[in-house]
Amino acid sequence: MSLSKSSRPGAAVLCVSALVGLVISLYAYFAPLTGVNGTLGALLAIVVSAVIALMAIVLMGMHAGAGRVVWRVLIVVALAGNCFAGVLLHEWWLCVAMDIGLVGLVISLFTRTAGSARANGSASS
Repeated sequence: MSLSKSSRPGAAVLCVSALVGLVISLYAYFAPLTGVNGTLGALLAIVVSAVIALMAIVLMGMHAGAGRVVWRVLIVVALAGNCFAGVLLHEWWLCVAMDIGLVGLVISLFTRTAGSARANGSASS
């Protein structure tokens, strides 16, 4: 088992918040009288929300290392961009969903993988 059970909740929170953001973006794009229905900005928010959800799923399976750090940085950029899109589209609930996703990413930052826990434990022995 490569990941401890404690490292998955943060990525799961991130994935769920991205899926909630996807639903909010879909509503904004398709519902009439939202002011942004059918716009390219709302469509881009849909795509980015789906990409963030996929990135969160990949993050759950990644091992500790430089690739995981780069992946987290890319997720932060995507979260910030989608939150900014939510501000421009006046879709405040999208911003809330992306902020909750950021909290999930922070949770995953402070949980250790089993491999890094073994490496730290064996180094101190």
